[in-house]
Amino acid sequence: MRHFLSLADAGPAGVRRILDCAHGMKAARTGRPKGAPDDGAQLAGRVLAAIFEKPSTRTRLSFDIAMRQLGGATLTFAAGDLQLGRGETITDTARVLSRMVDCVMLRARDHADLEAFAAAAEVPVINGLTDRSHPCQAVADLMTVEERLGRPINETRWAWLGDGNNVAHSLIEAAGLMGFALQIAGPKAYAPDAGIVAMARARGGEVALVDTAEEAVRGADVVVTDTWVSMGDEDGMARRQAMQPFQVGSMLMALAAPGAIFLHCLPAHRGEEVTDDVIDGPQSAVWDEAENRIHAQKAILLWLFGHLADLPL
Repeated sequence: MRHFLSLADAGPAGVRRILDCAHGMKAARTGRPKGAPDDGAQLAGRVLAAIFEKPSTRTRLSFDIAMRQLGGATLTFAAGDLQLGRGETITDTARVLSRMVDCVMLRARDHADLEAFAAAAEVPVINGLTDRSHPCQAVADLMTVEERLGRPINETRWAWLGDGNNVAHSLIEAAGLMGFALQIAGPKAYAPDAGIVAMARARGGEVALVDTAEEAVRGADVVVTDTWVSMGDEDGMARRQAMQPFQVGSMLMALAAPGAIFLHCLPAHRGEEVTDDVIDGPQSAVWDEAENRIHAQKAILLWLFGHLADLPL
């Protein structure tokens, strides 16, 4: 049995296979209604339970559509819909769900809760976002970059601007696993976790923390940012003031490499971390990135269930 709590659970070969599968499955969907099942419907009869301790648009929709296209079904719950919201332990909930569904996607506030759930579960568990990481988003980002730039991920240079948050952590992990260069610029008070950076570097990742947005973006093929104030952050005013020098605008994007693209996991706070002319402009790939969540989730699900045959179980 596999879990997908971080990109490291798949490793470089697994992530590569997941990406190849996602590209192929997207191409095979051309012209089909979004709810029509794929040929083969590889997860027919399977049921995914999707549990959300935090709100969601793209993760919720993409997992539901992914399971429909793979022939399976999804049951979606807010944590308060379950006894989990009334004090049942996370491990007891995991044991019960393991008897009733084939896979669980959990969006948790605390990464330790996700790990405890997975340790008790008898079915695959997927990290749908925690305070530490967001690996499903990272897969969609990698897919989008290869799709838009037309070259392998290890031949690209990335810039991350702003908060060193959960999405940043997963991209740092991706840089270590997949071999692309990543430069990070943001306020020192909101720097990414030093242990995650050190682990990526130990795997050979070229991850650098730089002082200015301009230094990070200069020559980058991919410019990425996220909201300055994430769900649960209580220091919104201080964050907005500290992050102002790292806003992505058209003048900053002009420093990037020719043909560079802009990514944002969404939702975006327009006029804060990114200006309208960038997110709506020709360099923006955010709408492809959002759509690619579906194809990324499908490939992750197939990997978990052992349908990507050239990887060992």
